Amino acid sequence: MKKSLKDQLKPIKAQARPSALPVLRPAAPSPEPEPDFRQLFADVTPLKHVPRHAHTPPKPRPKPRKQQQEIPLSATLHAELMRHAVGWFEPAEADHSFAKPGQTSSTLRRLRAGHWPVAAELDLHGFDRFSAQERLALFLHRARRFGVCVRIIHGKGFGSVDGEPVLKRMVRGWLKHHPDVLAYCEADDRCGGHGALLVLLRTLRPHERHED
Repeated sequence: MKKSLKDQLKPIKAQARPSALPVLRPAAPSPEPEPDFRQLFADVTPLKHVPRHAHTPPKPRPKPRKQQQEIPLSATLHAELMRHAVGWFEPAEADHSFAKPGQTSSTLRRLRAGHWPVAAELDLHGFDRFSAQERLALFLHRARRFGVCVRIIHGKGFGSVDGEPVLKRMVRGWLKHHPDVLAYCEADDRCGGHGALLVLLRTLRPHERHED
């Protein structure tokens, strides 16, 4: 039986399919030859010296000028400055009496009446404010070994500049802030009046009796 035309064309179609045809790939290009370094830079003229950057260190800072030495004050100018400074740190008026908080109302009355005998006395006549403060601090430290009541004579201020009582205000201001002072009052006229004070001190504690 003869094959039909369709059956005869099947082998031809199979050969004509793209998948059956061989794949043709382009050939890889050959690598370019390496350039010749000498030929590339044949027209370049080398420099005789290598151009390096010369680093210049910064200049040192100028030395500071010496401070002008203070000119010492003369005794007259020093006294004038101190006269104007009076009252900056001390009260403008001197209290006649003082008692620390916690003291009974009878403390000042008993102090004025001489209930405690005077154990030591300090006279500050003729001292400036600095010497007076130093002597007063040392006196109070030592006087507590002899008793609790002392007399301090600061003067009435008649001999001060302009008649102002300098030590009177200062001494009373210092005593108010001293940790060992409990109270003070002006002495009677027989013992200096308002130019002197009776001062009541804190009792010496047992462990303080062996200290200097």
